[in-house]
Amino acid sequence: MIDARLSDIVKAYDVRGLAPQDLTPQVARALGAAFADEVGISGGRGSAVIGHDMRSTSPLLVAALSEGIRSQRADVVDIGLASTDELYAASGRLDMPGVMVTASHNPAEYNGLKMCRAGARPIGFHTGLSAIAEAASVRLDTPPAEPVGRVTARDFLEEYAALLHRLAPVRGRRLTVVVDAGNGMAGHTVPAVFATLDVDLVPLYFELDGTFPNHEANPLDPRTLVDLQSAVREHGADLGLAFDGDADRCFVIDEQGEIVSPSAITALIASRYLAEQAGATVLYNAICSRVVPEVVAEHGGTAVRTPVGHSLIKAEMARTGAVFGGEHSGHFYFRDFYLADSGMLAALHVLGALAETDVPASRLIGALERYAASGEINSTVDDQAAVLDLLRREYASFELDELDGLTVTADTWWFNVRASNTEPLLRLNVEADDRPTMERVRDEVLARIRE
Repeated sequence: MIDARLSDIVKAYDVRGLAPQDLTPQVARALGAAFADEVGISGGRGSAVIGHDMRSTSPLLVAALSEGIRSQRADVVDIGLASTDELYAASGRLDMPGVMVTASHNPAEYNGLKMCRAGARPIGFHTGLSAIAEAASVRLDTPPAEPVGRVTARDFLEEYAALLHRLAPVRGRRLTVVVDAGNGMAGHTVPAVFATLDVDLVPLYFELDGTFPNHEANPLDPRTLVDLQSAVREHGADLGLAFDGDADRCFVIDEQGEIVSPSAITALIASRYLAEQAGATVLYNAICSRVVPEVVAEHGGTAVRTPVGHSLIKAEMARTGAVFGGEHSGHFYFRDFYLADSGMLAALHVLGALAETDVPASRLIGALERYAASGEINSTVDDQAAVLDLLRREYASFELDELDGLTVTADTWWFNVRASNTEPLLRLNVEADDRPTMERVRDEVLARIRE
């Protein structure tokens, strides 16, 4: 059984909560010890790699987490300040299980833990996280053992940058690029990665500051992209890039200052992989645009649709041997990056594609914006199951599938409604051949959800 002090902060894919009120050093220490047992490094049998973001509570939690791991006679390799994908790269390169201390895009008062097995293999609720939480529950009120394992500090930033450059070299014309780090970890990683690129870099909010003084580091919210859009226009830049707090997600702005759909970025990167690896498999999640399977088919590949969520996508990537996968939330997954997601690697692919051409980003990527989309619309719903049942009955004459929530498909439109894992919300996404049709379907479905 999971202790009440843990049940509210252990999520589907990670640990996340108010810190240090709910995610306390005591909790982090217990989770560290349980993690060492779960990944098989206790008793002097191995090491774990730890990284952390710029939040004020991160050093405190790193210390407690490290104590917990070392109390099981396991060692720790501490790479210090890092993006989440840098932690995954270290886990893969060093073949060690890892923990990233971060709350990603959440507000300043939160923090969290993202865990993986050796080789950056994900740990989600049903693949080890629930067992870790149960084992940690037993340890919460037990005095911790002496932390006898060793700690070794290691700077992994240069190795991370070199790996990305090998996987996605950028060659061609010189580009002007505005990057909004949102005071998050991209302010740490972008200077190292961009140092050897033929790019004029215009930095926005690169100062590491976990209070997020300029805007939340959540590019999924269009309001956080306004400054970047203005800067792209002001500097006549070729492209804008926005990263979330732990820099594992990336959003793109074209030279006109317009937001590019992550589905279009998924299709663009997929086409690059398929040009090199004919017939390969590409993953896309249940709320990605129809443009993704269309482009994959046009380039001779196989498109496989998946549920939303990184643990599920990484598992499906391993099962199918897919070379690449994309989510509409701005997560992009790469087989050659230990099956893990990397916002920075996605950014380099976009820069590479643009540098190889003499056309602007709006033309290169605009060809992949074929449909009108609503974006994700959240509605507070107490009885989510009842609303989904209503929608099944209302749209029974259309094609239905329940891969992830409920997807209803017609000839010229589709919509998906999914329940949140953590809140009393239903999330609606609608796409259609044209904007009037999208708006009609959107308003019709919202009325049913909210009535």
